[in-house]
Parts: sequence; C-alpha cells; structure tokens
Amino acid sequence: MLVLSVVCKPMTAGDHVMQATKGSKVENKSSNGDGSGESLTLSLRDAQDYAVEQNRTLKNASMAVQEAYAQRWQTIAAMLPQADGTYTYSNYLGYSATLGMMGQEVNINMPNVGALGVTASIGINGQGIVGVLLNNIAIDMKKIALEKSESELRSSVMNSYVSVLALQSITNLLDSSLLNIQNLEEITQNSVNAGAAEQTTADQIRVRVNTLKNNINTQKRNIELATNSLKVLLDVPVETELTLTEDIDDILSPERVLTLLSEDFDIHNNLTYQQVAKSTELAKRNVHMAGWAYGPTVALAYNYSNQKYYGEGGMRMTPPNTVQVRVSMPLWSSGKRAAGVVEKKIAYEEAKNTLSETTDNLAIQYRQLRFNLTNAYETYMNEKENIEVTHRVFNSATEKFKWGVASNLELTNASNDLINAQSTYVQAMLELITAQSDLEEFLNKK
Repeated sequence: MLVLSVVCKPMTAGDHVMQATKGSKVENKSSNGDGSGESLTLSLRDAQDYAVEQNRTLKNASMAVQEAYAQRWQTIAAMLPQADGTYTYSNYLGYSATLGMMGQEVNINMPNVGALGVTASIGINGQGIVGVLLNNIAIDMKKIALEKSESELRSSVMNSYVSVLALQSITNLLDSSLLNIQNLEEITQNSVNAGAAEQTTADQIRVRVNTLKNNINTQKRNIELATNSLKVLLDVPVETELTLTEDIDDILSPERVLTLLSEDFDIHNNLTYQQVAKSTELAKRNVHMAGWAYGPTVALAYNYSNQKYYGEGGMRMTPPNTVQVRVSMPLWSSGKRAAGVVEKKIAYEEAKNTLSETTDNLAIQYRQLRFNLTNAYETYMNEKENIEVTHRVFNSATEKFKWGVASNLELTNASNDLINAQSTYVQAMLELITAQSDLEEFLNKK
C-alpha cells in the first residue's frame, strides 16, 4: 500500500496525540501550542468528509438554508393573529373645559386619565398564501445549491487526492527504474575496469542515471505542490503533516466504471437541472403572485379599550370592545398591476426557454462525459497491457546486456520505453479516475 507522508516540521520532545474528526486521525505534534505540528491521517472518504466539515463556503450555504426557513416563517406569521397592547397616561395640568349648556357655561375639570388598549387582528390575502409557496421553492433552491457545492468539493478533493497518489506512483516507478539502471552502471563499470567494455558505454549509462535522478527530484517537487493544493481544500495550515492511507489502485475500480457506463441517464437527478427547474417553478409562482394583486384582502380586528380617570369628572366616549371586519379590493392603478402581470409572464417564458436549453445541453454533456469515460477506460486497459510488455522487454534487454548480447543503444531504448510506459500508465489511471469522478458528479452519485 502506498503511503504519502509530507513532513514540514520536525517533532519535538513534547509530542502528544489528539484524536479529532470521526474517521480520521489527527495528531498534534506541537509543544508550543501553535498547532503547527498537527498531523492528519486520511483515507479518501475521510479527506472528503473533513473538507466538507471545514469548508467555510459550505457553512455559509448551510446557513443560507436556515435563513430561507426563517424567511418562510416570517411570511406565514404575517397571516397569523397579531396582538398589540398600549397604555397611555395623560395629565392635563389642571385644565378645565368650558361648555355651553342650556344657555349657561359649565366648567368641567379635565382629570388625569390612564388608557389601556389591546388590539388583535388577522389579515389574509392571496399574495400572502402564494408568498409561502415561493418561500418553499426558495428553501429547495438553497438546499440544491448546498448539495451541489458539497458534490463539487468532494469531486475536487478526490481529484487532488488522486493527483498526489499518481505523482507518488510515478516517483516509485522511477525509483525502481533507477535501481535497475544503477545496477547496470555498476556491472558496466566493472566490465570497463576489466577491459571487457569501453568507458563510453559506462558514461552513457551514467548520463541515464543522472537524468532519472533529475526526473525523480522534479516529481517530488510536484508532489509537494499537489499536497499543498489538497491542504487548501482541507483548509488546514501548510505546516500540517498529511498521511494518505490509500493507494491509487484502491480507488481505481474498473467494475464501477462499467456499471456507470451501463446506467441510464435520469436528468431529474442532475443538480444543475434541479436548480433550473426550481427557477422555472419560481417564475411560474411569481405570475400567480402578480395576479393576486387584483385579489381582495380580508381582515378581522378586535379592539379593547379601558380608561381610568384620576380625579372627578371625565366622560367615557370610547366603547370598551369593538370588532371590525374589513374587505378591501383594489380598483384602479393606471395599469400598474397589469404591467406587473405581463412582466412576470415574460420572465416565466424566459425561464421555460432556459429549462429547455439546459435539458438539451445536459443530454449532450452526458454523452460527452460518457465518451470521455469510455475512452479513458480503453486507454487504461491498453496502457496496462503496454507496461507489462515493455517491462518484459526491458528485463530481456537487461539480461542480454549483462552477457554482451545487446548493445548499449538497445538497453537505453528499452529503458526509455519502460519509463515512458510507466508514466503513461499512471497518467491513464489518473484520467480514468477523473473521468469517473466527473460522470459520478454529473449523475449525482453519492
């Protein structure tokens, strides 16, 4: 099994182990408390789950769903009974009112008064009901956006994870080839020292050894870059030590590929289609919302009022209990409501056109992704056979060279063919996994 370990900071005497997220092992190897010595041991699934838990964009998308639920409740609550209470205290500062009664003027003292009022009301109209339906669609759209973001993140983590493994596989293959070439270099140099071979032959093999060493160093730098890209997706510090527990062969599944290729495409499972379909449904509901601008509003209200006079005098003019029923109907708006309905109908037609276009485009995209996966699978199978053949040819050329039957040119060509075949084989594996990941994301496979 292939294990990648990128160590960016040495351990200290105060190392200790801390368990972290479920399914992954996290070791805190920092004695100064800065977290720079943290270590993560992750399988592919662990890496995806860890990225989902840590990603701030997904956290915001999740909170957006909660906001949509809160907005829906606000719309519903606006149509439920509402109650308000008031208390007012009035002090007239000794003022007396003068009234003419039966030809005589009468002074009436204005006592201080406290007034308690309670109003309960409920109002319902068509726009409020349609508004709740719009909020439900908004919630669904937020959920789809969250699911799509998570799916894209998991796919990105998988591609980054596999890239690290692929580069490590190439490095391991180059290391194996380097050992073989170094062995031949030693044999050739011994032959030169014994006078059985020319120094030129040994020098040519030496050049080949140096070239392989340079290639290996380049691949190791590429591994560091790919690992840093994975750390970005995991949202961990660059100093974090990563240990990937899976081999690229563990992730590669020809059986899964064949299963994917045999499945039918259900467009309703595609998240992009779901988003556009919900947008179209929202546009349709907006037409209903605009139409209800012509509808009536029915309101029911109850008022309770109680006054208390502090002093002599005072007249109660307001009844303590009042019930009101109000029905309001819009009559004339100079064409404003009609224009609003026309606008929403046009937007709905645009949304339907977008949905039809999206449906056609997704069908074409599915065929292309399926073609890519088929082509990647066939290429992988061919390269798998090629690497077995080139390996046998290289072993044969090596044995012949040892016994002086093969020339240095034949050995060099066999070595080049093997190295190229190894690199091409790993690249074919990487392309196969990427094509599989793209199709699974498109089909919304968990």
